[in-house]
Amino acid sequence: FIGSKTKQKRFFVSGAKKTAVDEARDILATTVLAHVPVENFNFKMKATYIALMVRRMIQAQDDHKLIDDRDYYGNKRLELAGSLLALMFEDLFKEFNWGLKAIADKSIPNKKAPQFDIMKHIRQDQISNGFIHAISSGNWTIRRFKMERYGVTQVLSRLSYISALGMMTRINSQFEKTRKVSGPRSLQPSQWGMLCPSDTPEGEACGLVKNLALMAHITTEIEEAPLKRLAFNAGLEDINLLGGEEINSSQVYMVFLNGNIPTITLNYKRLIWVFRMMRRRGYINAFVSIYPHHRHRCVYISSDGGRLCRPYIIVEEGKPLVKQHHIDELIQGVRNFQDFLNDGLIEYLDVNEENDSHIALNEGTIDPRMTTHLEIEPFTLLGVCAGLIPYPHHNQSPRNTYQCAMGKQAMGTIAYNQKNRIDTLMYNIVYPQTPMVKTKTIDLINFDKLAAGQNAIVAVMSYSGYDIEDALIVNKASIDRGYGRCLVYRNSKCTLKRYTNQTYDRIMGPLIDSKTMLPAWKHEILDGDGIAAPGEKVENRQIYIQKSEKKKLMNFEIPGQPEFRDVPTTYKGPVPSYIEKVMVSSNSEEDFLIKILLRQTRRPEIGDKFSSRHGQKGVVGLIVEQEDMPFNDQGICPDMIMNPHGFPSRMTVGKLIELLAGKAGLMEGKFRNGTAFGGDKVADICEELVRHGFNYQGKDFFYSGLTGEPLQAYIYSGPVYYQKLKHMVQDKMHARPRGPRAVLTRQPTEGRSREGGLRLGEMERDCLIGYGASMMLVERLMISSDAFDVDVCNQCGLLAYSGWCQSCRSSGSVSTISIPYACKLLFQELRSMNIVPRLTLKNYCD
Repeated sequence: FIGSKTKQKRFFVSGAKKTAVDEARDILATTVLAHVPVENFNFKMKATYIALMVRRMIQAQDDHKLIDDRDYYGNKRLELAGSLLALMFEDLFKEFNWGLKAIADKSIPNKKAPQFDIMKHIRQDQISNGFIHAISSGNWTIRRFKMERYGVTQVLSRLSYISALGMMTRINSQFEKTRKVSGPRSLQPSQWGMLCPSDTPEGEACGLVKNLALMAHITTEIEEAPLKRLAFNAGLEDINLLGGEEINSSQVYMVFLNGNIPTITLNYKRLIWVFRMMRRRGYINAFVSIYPHHRHRCVYISSDGGRLCRPYIIVEEGKPLVKQHHIDELIQGVRNFQDFLNDGLIEYLDVNEENDSHIALNEGTIDPRMTTHLEIEPFTLLGVCAGLIPYPHHNQSPRNTYQCAMGKQAMGTIAYNQKNRIDTLMYNIVYPQTPMVKTKTIDLINFDKLAAGQNAIVAVMSYSGYDIEDALIVNKASIDRGYGRCLVYRNSKCTLKRYTNQTYDRIMGPLIDSKTMLPAWKHEILDGDGIAAPGEKVENRQIYIQKSEKKKLMNFEIPGQPEFRDVPTTYKGPVPSYIEKVMVSSNSEEDFLIKILLRQTRRPEIGDKFSSRHGQKGVVGLIVEQEDMPFNDQGICPDMIMNPHGFPSRMTVGKLIELLAGKAGLMEGKFRNGTAFGGDKVADICEELVRHGFNYQGKDFFYSGLTGEPLQAYIYSGPVYYQKLKHMVQDKMHARPRGPRAVLTRQPTEGRSREGGLRLGEMERDCLIGYGASMMLVERLMISSDAFDVDVCNQCGLLAYSGWCQSCRSSGSVSTISIPYACKLLFQELRSMNIVPRLTLKNYCD
């Protein structure tokens, strides 16, 4: 019956054609429950497995507590690109193998070795091209499994050091983003310590795109055979020698190894003890996990890839095995992390084995009777991006999530070799600083060496009305001294192609004016070789590569000199740039490749975006001369003024403590610690401030810069680490008078890059209707957009052309009206589908 339902294969590697029964037997052995092995067509283990599945389903139908939680992380495996590559390689290899066999059997009469060598080369090229396409495009298709995945591989973001680190620890769920279900998106208790609870995007991908926590590790495949041998040596019985009565006895525990049922055991505690002891002694791999499931009466042993695990300190008889002398050896460099693992002081637990452990958060919470493990450090449950936030446990949770997203957009230094790179787009801050308030994560990931921000003296007060709704007031003198100054690098590529008739594209020198003997303004910055020199200032519409391309002729080539046309690379942009670097090289096709790096230096201006490390973002609302800024009794003038209304509803108490800690750090001349679930205490910081003659609350006595009079209130002020974000008004500012239009609808184009119009949307339209400004609406939506005069026949209501109605065969009652061109196009497209719209015209007299 099964054989009659199978699709016949076109060709076989073995050569002999199979019967329908053989085909069905092969499907049962290899495809149905593919992970359960079948040796010599002995289906006993597979039959037992199917019976067990049916039994579990019947039990779950009766007792709903037995239904598994599909969002529990112990049931999940994170797909590694390597395993997908292996699948893809195998798929491609089989396809080409079958193809070669078919070609060999049919089309190659004399099977000589050289011909097979040629086919081998073709196959290797095909496989290489398949890999190159899959990795470069990110679209992975495996026909055998009907798998079509998009975005599996992505280009590493080098916008900032943190965005690169964040991308390396990112986990993309294959769940459909458009579905509004809370289950896969919500924070699962099983994520504790494995995935960062804060680092997830807002919007439709919320909860589906996650990031690994600091000490999380993803396992790779481990060989099963030694584990199976160890299990049998520990006194287990082979399931093939047993009947249903022994298997389902209430005294036995079934043992699963990576989802297979090799054995059963009468003493599950001894089995677990043996495995854990062997793992701690280093006889089996450190990432093998074993745990009991009492409801299912099973012991699960896992050695497969894609499991999440993290290290814990082992506790025996109420005392952690890691002692002070071990820590001293670690500090001296005598001992490293691997030594702790080899000596059995620390072990990795996956999500499932965590459930069979009793883990203490710190030494004070160890219970001598129950505790099995101790956390290494509580702050490691956060990821790379959330670890940058000082005092995150004092902030409202969504604020930490906002900072995780914004930390990736902060300008900074991306690498030590950034001056040698030619990136498509690179943002660098000119004077990056290490934050005054650090966290342990910052030291671990070396963020202080590749910083992305500056310590600004912030006064929390209101100044004019330009700081309303999170806007910031910035001191002009601070900007003059380099605060927030950044470099924006963009690259420009140009390829000189070679053609089959030995001709190639060329670069011409600048055009010289015959009268002045000087190059034209457009060619002013070009050298004699036709490429702009480093250091030259390039303005809008100026040419920096004078390329000439060979003209493409139709079907024939005229012998003689080839014709060329100029296709220069022209600079577009309202603000001039400088040529930073010119690179002349060649690409994989042996064509000449010219890369030019363009540089802009930008000062902060009104509309530029800044953010602290607490999700408190704001744009510059006003730049004020230093003499108009308030100053304290020591003469210190703040770099920034922040509106106090930003605190009550946001509840970012961490920012208030950061300011206080930073101020105390300045007095002591040292960095402060703001690590999560620890860090410097507020009481200690306040004492330090008092000791240095400051108010214990961090408040200062300020004078108005405008009147010189003392301000009525004490002002909370001190250093806060501010990040300049990549969103700058210069890249977004856009307006147009008349400009390009779309060919089909004749409406203004869309978007800043296409010099598009500013859209008057549904809500703006509602406002105009509400105000009764109907002619304004006509002017915006028709006259300024795509007004078009059409002729309409008053009798039949159809469109006429040049005063003549084709339907009535008359020009007697044709009138001309103005309608949007898109409306006229709609009428014509409806008529093409046999839907006839008719216009009824009325003549309104005064």
